[in-house]
Amino acid sequence: MKEFIRIASGQGFWGDLPNAPVNQAKKGPIDYLVMDYLAEVTMSIMQKQRMRNPDWGYARDFVNVVEQVLPEIKNDGIKVISNAGGVNPNACKDEILKVAKKKGYTGLKVAVVDGDDILEQIDELIADGHELKNMDDGRPISTIKDQLLSANVYFGCQPIVEALAKGADVIITGRVTDTGLTLAPMIHEFGWESDDFDKIAIGTIAGHILECGAQSSGGNFTDWEKVEDFTDIGFPIVQAYPNGEFFVTKHEGTGGLVSAMTVKEQLLYEIGDPAEYITPDVIADFTSIKVEETGKNKVKVTGIKGHPDTPTYKVSASYNDGYKLAATLVYCWPDALKKAVKGAEILEKRAEALGLEFNEFNKEYIGYNGNSEKPITEEALNTEFDEIQMRVSVSGERKNDLNRFGMEIAPLILTGPSGVTGFAGGRPKASDVVAYWPALLDKGAVTPRVTVFEID
Repeated sequence: MKEFIRIASGQGFWGDLPNAPVNQAKKGPIDYLVMDYLAEVTMSIMQKQRMRNPDWGYARDFVNVVEQVLPEIKNDGIKVISNAGGVNPNACKDEILKVAKKKGYTGLKVAVVDGDDILEQIDELIADGHELKNMDDGRPISTIKDQLLSANVYFGCQPIVEALAKGADVIITGRVTDTGLTLAPMIHEFGWESDDFDKIAIGTIAGHILECGAQSSGGNFTDWEKVEDFTDIGFPIVQAYPNGEFFVTKHEGTGGLVSAMTVKEQLLYEIGDPAEYITPDVIADFTSIKVEETGKNKVKVTGIKGHPDTPTYKVSASYNDGYKLAATLVYCWPDALKKAVKGAEILEKRAEALGLEFNEFNKEYIGYNGNSEKPITEEALNTEFDEIQMRVSVSGERKNDLNRFGMEIAPLILTGPSGVTGFAGGRPKASDVVAYWPALLDKGAVTPRVTVFEID
């Protein structure tokens, strides 16, 4: 057993800094490089991509990352774990094997974790009595079944642990929990039992700290002025020990900041009930955590408690929920707000005269109430602003109505109040509204698959 392992975060979301994971592998010693690419909406985007091209549906820039760190994988034994596989992890695997083979790397083992995509099984699951009720309003998924774009189970860390036990160098998953990417190496290296819930909670919280990339090492930090160097921001690294002790740090010589406060802010990010952070592996208790700075850019996290996991997986589904369209125009002084309000009023009345049907017609006036619901008062109308951006947005079920409304924006320039600018990019077009559907599914209803591929 190793004295400790270093797990480095290389990506907090799909579109994060392209050079961050490469820097993590090359600027200092690490054992594992973990990269989180998936958000709820990302799965629906990837599903649409795969519908257009069956070879897509994954984070294609991940292949380039692996290509750049192949020397470290081969020579230093770094293992790469990522959910970049999205809705098509096998296609991602094929590209990585192709690149590695072309560069002459043999013996490389690439594992695929899938089975999380249940979109094609929805009818069967419903027939077996799994209603997949919306966790917010209780509706069964059958009510929007025909509009579904994606449906994925959040697996925990266990299939990744299995892949590591099979000697995988690169592990590509579909939808697994963000925290599971970090927890799995700890279980694999230290032999933690799945029912040692305090230890499993420790690995889960370490994963939570790493999952958003540089957000725990100075990025998006409230006290941002304390961060001396954002240009070369260092991504966080967890240094973990078999007894459950771990530290958060980063490579020496990199920018950013790891402090008690940067770690605490990340700990509070997207957790819901802090006493019950529910994952497929454990329920972690954040209320017992202690955070202590033990050196420059080094923070110790202790006091973590865990409770038994639940009998269900969370399902993240997305579906088409109509269409939306938004447009803006800018009105200048004098009477900027008064002119912007009149412009929106004209658009609304013209839409009514055309018989266009919307679910919502929203009006905002950036520079006055764009960040609030402040009402338009007589006093405000008589206040002089340098400029006001009028923003109108509509939503509805009839795409043609929204597109027809989009044809009304540019004409307002010459048929409405004066002093208007800011129109560019052509007529706005209606776009799909992708809605989120959270649900629960009995763990026995679905099984993760682990397959290992090797270059001879």
